[in-house]
Amino acid sequence: MKKALSVLLIALLSISSAFAGGSRESSSDGTTLTWAVWDYATTPYYDALINAYEAAHPDVDVEVIDLGSADYQTALQIQLSGGGSDFDVVAVKDIPGYNNLVKAGLLVDLSPLAAADGIDTSIYGGIVEQVSVGDSFYELPFRSDFWVLFYNKDLFDAAGVPYPDNDMTFEEYDALARSLTSGSGSSKVYGAHYHTWRSAIQLFGILDGQHQITDGGDYSYLAPYYEMALSQQRDGICQDYATLKTSNIHYTGVFYNESVAMMNMGSWFIASLIAANQSGQSDAQNWGIVKYPHAEGVEPGTTLGTITALAIPAGTEQQDAAWDFVKFVCGVEGAEVLAGTGNFPAVTNDEINNIIASMEGFPQDQNSKDALSVSQLYLEMPLHDKSAEIEVVLNEYHDQIMTENMSIADGLAEMGRRVDEVLAN
Repeated sequence: MKKALSVLLIALLSISSAFAGGSRESSSDGTTLTWAVWDYATTPYYDALINAYEAAHPDVDVEVIDLGSADYQTALQIQLSGGGSDFDVVAVKDIPGYNNLVKAGLLVDLSPLAAADGIDTSIYGGIVEQVSVGDSFYELPFRSDFWVLFYNKDLFDAAGVPYPDNDMTFEEYDALARSLTSGSGSSKVYGAHYHTWRSAIQLFGILDGQHQITDGGDYSYLAPYYEMALSQQRDGICQDYATLKTSNIHYTGVFYNESVAMMNMGSWFIASLIAANQSGQSDAQNWGIVKYPHAEGVEPGTTLGTITALAIPAGTEQQDAAWDFVKFVCGVEGAEVLAGTGNFPAVTNDEINNIIASMEGFPQDQNSKDALSVSQLYLEMPLHDKSAEIEVVLNEYHDQIMTENMSIADGLAEMGRRVDEVLAN
């Protein structure tokens, strides 16, 4: 077990001195690298990655500093802005935080390092291009969660409906949801389910690669997906958004209690569902996954996701050693270690997917295994200076449309107007 260094943040203004005197010297046996992370104690893959790296590099010792998950990116930026760096490698939690670090000049440009080592960034499925600033990128992803469609096989069997497959259009998905809806009251089964996140519906609209959610202007391309969801809501095919919101109903519960037949959700739910089934918390023991539904002309396996990445602080004095660690964690070797812990790496191939599919409790049908292969992944929130402000607007009008306080047309028009105002300021 690694020794996690405890960090006490009395106030954000004092964080720059919190690690004064922290050791960044080479140990007597070699090099000591310091890695900034969050939630070390509850995230098993940190130790798994470090142990694997140290086994292959016995002259390197990796120490962890846990900044905690609350305000992680703010705390990290203040620390890195202190003129030096107590860290050699940092985990990057989200795109807005990454953007702020890049703008402040606090990270090393990794693009020349990757070019010098002949790293093929296409192994990340287009993610590197999405986090690039001009021709440069300052992080590499090591973990990636993507959206798939979960379904309850027992509910399909009871309805006499064939299971979904990995090449399903939205029209086919809608028809399937309608054929699976049955019953009433506490025994009702809903054909589909959408959690209250805006991403559960809005992100259908960017699968064609022709739009970004931060573009502003005309958001009418989202209209068909809101029309589908609201039509299902009015017809009782999915649960009412307002009820879900006011009752604080979580997506895990409705799938665990077998009240929904299909649910679009991130791959992070796979490990949660397996654990819930093993503990007896869930009744949905017989389940599967397939690739996300797609619009006509969009390649099956096109989906949306979020990433966790590594970066190197500009202030480190151990850039070469830090880069070697980043290459390992973000490369194939690190991906295999991460997959072995039940988490999804940013690099995927058949061998890595087989590791995940071999987890106890993962459905053993071929469709579920094939659903792990992603053809194109778009970030839920792309790199943009105004992403945090845009997110507020997108959430506001998603809520207005789904509660039918505004029409789809009016809501999307106002969404575009307000995002344009954000972009203009």
